[in-house]
Amino acid sequence: MISGKQILWGTLGWAFGGPIGGILGVIFAGSSDDNYRHIKQSKAGDFMVSLLVLFAKVMKADGKLLKSELDYVKGFLKRNLSRQQSQVFIKTFQEILKQEYSTSDVCRQIQKSMDHPSRLELMHVLFGLSASDGEIHSSEIKVIHTIAGYLNISHKDYESIKAIFIKDVDSSYKILEIEASATDSDVKKAYRKMAVKYHPDKVAHLGKEIQKTAEDKFKAVNDAYNEIKRQRNLR
Repeated sequence: MISGKQILWGTLGWAFGGPIGGILGVIFAGSSDDNYRHIKQSKAGDFMVSLLVLFAKVMKADGKLLKSELDYVKGFLKRNLSRQQSQVFIKTFQEILKQEYSTSDVCRQIQKSMDHPSRLELMHVLFGLSASDGEIHSSEIKVIHTIAGYLNISHKDYESIKAIFIKDVDSSYKILEIEASATDSDVKKAYRKMAVKYHPDKVAHLGKEIQKTAEDKFKAVNDAYNEIKRQRNLR
């Protein structure tokens, strides 16, 4: 049962930090201020909290909480944060999993407070979570697609990131956001455009650790371009 103290902190969190602040307010009602500072000390902290909230939505999509998915979240946090920070975020995530909240409200707050490159990175990591058990479930795709809509991610951007994880004959073209019928010149233009859009420097404000995760998207663009060049015998 939620205590009066948790209700108070939840209300204040919502007032000062939107729905995500409300979620954290309930969690931190019984925690120390030091833990709260670990969560709110930087843009990277905001990114991580937003990611954990969306992680929970995707994990619950198929009605199962798999160990492989939880291990993915723990591994992601440990790779990208200090030992102390990752421990705090892991505990926070375990509490987030116990809560229910409005996806649309949370995403609207993220959309207003986070720039486009950061939101694209959120989408990339969400697909990574979905693929962590070796299968991307249709219900998880549906949830991620809904999240993309709320985050104001365009259809082409969504399909580009999705194609990194779900392969078909046109995946390379989808990653570059073009049709298979595109001219050689259009392919080269698309590659340059996507290389800029997905460049890790776009999320430099989230910290060097998050930049490293963005390198996977950037590599996928290069791999897609090289595959198209191979198919077309381009130089």
